[in-house]
Amino acid sequence: MDKLKLTIEQHGRWSYLIEYIDRIEGHIESDFSHALENAKALLESIGKEICDAKDVELRQNSSINGVIKQTCSALGFNSDGFEAQISGSLTNIGQQMGDLRNKIGIIAHGRTAQEMRERNDSIDMLTREFLIDSTLVVAVFLIRAFENENRPVLKDRIDYSEATDFNDFWDESFGEFEMGDYSYIASEILYNVDYKAYETEHRAFTEAEPEIEAGEE
Repeated sequence: MDKLKLTIEQHGRWSYLIEYIDRIEGHIESDFSHALENAKALLESIGKEICDAKDVELRQNSSINGVIKQTCSALGFNSDGFEAQISGSLTNIGQQMGDLRNKIGIIAHGRTAQEMRERNDSIDMLTREFLIDSTLVVAVFLIRAFENENRPVLKDRIDYSEATDFNDFWDESFGEFEMGDYSYIASEILYNVDYKAYETEHRAFTEAEPEIEAGEE
């Protein structure tokens, strides 16, 4: 659970999934069918969120494996090669979860009292943990695949030591500032105290340079 929780902390849009995680943790021993139901809902929710963000319309009443298959398509997984194998494996996990949920679910096909009492005993703890862990791995993979694909491109930060022309211009305009026994040049202060302002002024200076040079000629 920790890896999924950490992933959710890193990407706030998924914070609502904590409700599913709490239910899974709270029922994995006492009522596995309930834990499995929430594990299935967890994957479906992630898939639907990704498809919605990618403007991919899910088929009506799509099964869990159908949701995962379309989610992989929304993430741009190729229809052949390694990505196809990943997609097929994830879809198969979804299919198995759906089948198991129908087999042991408390409301699936109606149950006698004895059947309801015995449904949890049909799956041992080792198998339960494996199934839930597999679900969490898929959940983390889908979220990270989506977030990595949609990560904003960060502009390269200006290297102060290489912006000598602008630094000289700024220092000549505003000089040096003294604070007791310490003194700092204006460009250095601007760069370290308000980098965005430094970037704006640097861009304005760079754009104006060709005009200044043309005027000098």
